[in-house]
Amino acid sequence: MTVERVEEAESAEGVVSAAATLPYYTTAPVRLNVRSGPGTGYSIVRTLPGGSKVPIYCQTPGTTVTGTYGTTNIWDNISNGEFISDAYVQTGSDGYVASRCA
Repeated sequence: MTVERVEEAESAEGVVSAAATLPYYTTAPVRLNVRSGPGTGYSIVRTLPGGSKVPIYCQTPGTTVTGTYGTTNIWDNISNGEFISDAYVQTGSDGYVASRCA
């Protein structure tokens, strides 16, 4: 699975810019495992300190996890080959806040 890091955005003048920014979300105040895929069976590729700011490029279903912000099977793609459970991300929603990963 790959992540397209550049999104196109149209300015008020109708000019398309490749530098559109994604919103960043705050993770729970706990050390968080970043995994190579959308589930606890995937390898840990790194860890994030509590309260990290992360972009969500896309979201996909995976292993159900209970965390600081509830129980969910939604996993957030925060970089190429890097996923965290949405149960540890303060998105303000119990559902999807980004497009589904392809």
